[in-house]
Amino acid sequence: MLSHPTLETLHELGLHGCAKGFKALEADPAATSLSHAEWLALILDYEVTYRKQKRFEARSKRAKLRQVAAVEDVDYRTVRGLDRTLFLKLTSCQWIRDYRHVLLIGPTGIGKSWLACALGHKACREDLSVLYHRTPRLFAALDLARGDGRYAKLLAGFARADLLILDDWGQTLTADHRRDLMEIVEDRHGRGSMLITSQVPVNRWHEIIGDPTLADAILDRIIHAAYRIDLDGESMRKPKPGQEIG
Repeated sequence: MLSHPTLETLHELGLHGCAKGFKALEADPAATSLSHAEWLALILDYEVTYRKQKRFEARSKRAKLRQVAAVEDVDYRTVRGLDRTLFLKLTSCQWIRDYRHVLLIGPTGIGKSWLACALGHKACREDLSVLYHRTPRLFAALDLARGDGRYAKLLAGFARADLLILDDWGQTLTADHRRDLMEIVEDRHGRGSMLITSQVPVNRWHEIIGDPTLADAILDRIIHAAYRIDLDGESMRKPKPGQEIG
């Protein structure tokens, strides 16, 4: 089948969504009854949808979320202390636009990382930029960056994200890592949001940061502007009765 000249023009102009809509309407007999304005509105809707999808794909790729997760798939039936009302409120992503934070606290296997990735995925869908890092690897990357001159650039990249996810925080910090965390938190204060997951209860965070002065400064900027979800229960990785281990 020969390509319609209009299709070629639309692709040349970068209007790939319009081209897709044009092709779909050309193949739909019912489209002949549409007015010019209705026809144009439909192919513009295709373009809007196409661009939103491409933006989402780009943001999702840059986010590097650890798990494929969606807020629509959250399991509220498992007993683990997940406040459904609060979590549904968080899925609006208004907390990110308000530069607030989320703390997901609970034992290993309870689903903290999955929930964090689900909220990160929803933020990407809301056209917000997201960065995901496991905290031990983030500090390791900053250690390397200190030695090769990329330190300021790396911190600037963290600061640009609307949402920075710090997964699995809980190790005792070195002096360098305390300063790293202070820089990250300070850069985001009133300008960006964080989502932190940890097995360590919040009342022990002061202890693992180490330095009392820095701990006060860091936690003051995080905790007082954060929604907190404390999870508890058995590991969701354990096989249920009668379930085989894959």
